[in-house]
Amino acid sequence: MSSSSAASAGSAVRLKRLGQMRDSTDRDLIILNAIGVNERLTQRHLAGELGVAVSLANLYLRRLALKGFIRIINVRPNRLRYLLTPKGIAEKTHLTYTHMARTFERYREARESLREALRPLSEDGHKRIAFYGTGEAAEVAYLCLKETGLDLGAVFDAARGEWFLGLPVRGLEELVPKDFDRIVVTFFDSQEVTEAKVQELLRFGVSRDQIVTLQR
Repeated sequence: MSSSSAASAGSAVRLKRLGQMRDSTDRDLIILNAIGVNERLTQRHLAGELGVAVSLANLYLRRLALKGFIRIINVRPNRLRYLLTPKGIAEKTHLTYTHMARTFERYREARESLREALRPLSEDGHKRIAFYGTGEAAEVAYLCLKETGLDLGAVFDAARGEWFLGLPVRGLEELVPKDFDRIVVTFFDSQEVTEAKVQELLRFGVSRDQIVTLQR
């Protein structure tokens, strides 16, 4: 394996581990917050919050109990109660701070990345910009557009038929690549997820030069 290939492989492994760490942090924060709000929380309800199977929610709860963050009390057969321990309350505070700090850093990186990618368009008089994706990331991207003097021309996403930022959300089948100078992939997910979105645009005839992501 060449040195460049080895470096790429090492980078991919680090990114994967970082994604797993972030997933674990977010998951634990969701669970601890849910227990803090409702001590009579059921595993089924928690599984719905996490989007996982009940058996997996049970595993996550038991891991937190082993770490001393929660206590699991048998109220009666087939009925459990979950309590935050003092250690769990401290961990919840720590995870909340970590989540907020990471969110601010993510916003900062996204704004810097978009400024770099979109400033030349503004200077050259190109203003035809579209978003692929809605939600929090798209809102941050929209603020960046305004800072660079660009206007949003269209929004595309799977949730077509809805409205976002005053524009109708359209499906990718309606996308005409030549109508836009750049299409911004507005997702804050991992690089793997972002690349999957890029591949979707490529399949609809968008050139890679037209695509801008929120990640460097």
